[in-house]
Amino acid sequence: MINLTLYRREMKNSLKLLLIFAAIMTMYVSIIISMYDPELMKTLDSFYEIMPELMAAVGMSAGTTSLLGFMISYLYGFILLVFPMVFCILRGNGLIAKYVDRGSMVALVAAPVKRRTIASTQMWVLLSGVLLLLVYITGLELVICRSSFPGELDTLALLKLNVGLLCLHVFIGGICFLSSCCFSDTKYSMAFGAGIPALMYVIQMLANAGEQAEALKYATFFTLFNPTGIVDGETAAIVGAAVLLVGGIAMLAAGILVFSRKDLHI
Repeated sequence: MINLTLYRREMKNSLKLLLIFAAIMTMYVSIIISMYDPELMKTLDSFYEIMPELMAAVGMSAGTTSLLGFMISYLYGFILLVFPMVFCILRGNGLIAKYVDRGSMVALVAAPVKRRTIASTQMWVLLSGVLLLLVYITGLELVICRSSFPGELDTLALLKLNVGLLCLHVFIGGICFLSSCCFSDTKYSMAFGAGIPALMYVIQMLANAGEQAEALKYATFFTLFNPTGIVDGETAAIVGAAVLLVGGIAMLAAGILVFSRKDLHI
């Protein structure tokens, strides 16, 4: 159950942030997809040979031959992971912890609305923002690919890939929302809500960088998101995305429960 008045207000508050991230994504996605060229890919592969650890650290790989493979290599290892993650961090913290820290939560809980409804509404605001951002990215990719490289994109595979990406960001959103519900001070909410995903991504970069640190991939949830595996229909990759989705939903539900029972000191 959600409160529509609160939902509409918070979605308006999300709009400016969504527009900023949409603009950033438009720039990066447009530029990178437009770079697709078999001849240019050979040049990019030469960079990989010169700096294999650095390129691998941000999820880039050599030898991609298809348009979607090129996008996976140059979009889904860094840009489409980090920027939506930052959105989750900023919005997740602002939906609960920021209200409590500033004392503004008193106005919400004083209204004839249950705490569970408030928390559920804020959760749906976060999920709606993430969904809108990823739907926009998907539409942008389809428009650019079809206009610039007609017939070269496997549309169904792209849709499957972005569903997997959504599962990852629901998981990250779950971490941010749970942290926001657990802590009444924004510095602690940000420390955990931003610190855990950022640390996991750094670990993923180290795991990708070389064989010596490869074992670190088992210490980060980013390993569960396998873009190439999802596109190829590998069972392990699909299960990994499902685990991320279930884990994200569990943390979101836990956040609602924690907020419903916590002493707000207001």
